[in-house]
Amino acid sequence: MITLKQAQTMIDTALQTGVDAGWKPLSAVVLDAGGHVQAFARDDGAAPGRFEIARAKAYGAVMLGMGGKAQMARAEAQGYFMAAVNGIYGGQTCPVPGGVLIRGEDGAVIGAMGVTGDTSDNDAEAALAGIAAVGLTGEA
Repeated sequence: MITLKQAQTMIDTALQTGVDAGWKPLSAVVLDAGGHVQAFARDDGAAPGRFEIARAKAYGAVMLGMGGKAQMARAEAQGYFMAAVNGIYGGQTCPVPGGVLIRGEDGAVIGAMGVTGDTSDNDAEAALAGIAAVGLTGEA
């Protein structure tokens, strides 16, 4: 289980990673293992629609059990399948980097983090930094 304090630390660290690197303003969300929002923050200057993108990145990761990079590879190889999956989930997934699985000490999926605002690879890097800050393992 991810605590609220851990979720907030992950988000704070991810946003600070973007600031320190000089990236565009980021937004970040942490979902529990059931895909429910545990915490969200949008950095000053981030576009208002970023919640939906961050959530979709994280939701796809937790629901499919694969990070955004793996989802993107799957979409490139099997576009019809990923389009069908997105339809099944009501258009709530975004199969690109920035959606990162969060694994507990035993390796089980305990949630996901979605970050958006800069390049997808930078978004994933920020999420991984946030997850590592609380001693958990991220899978981009």
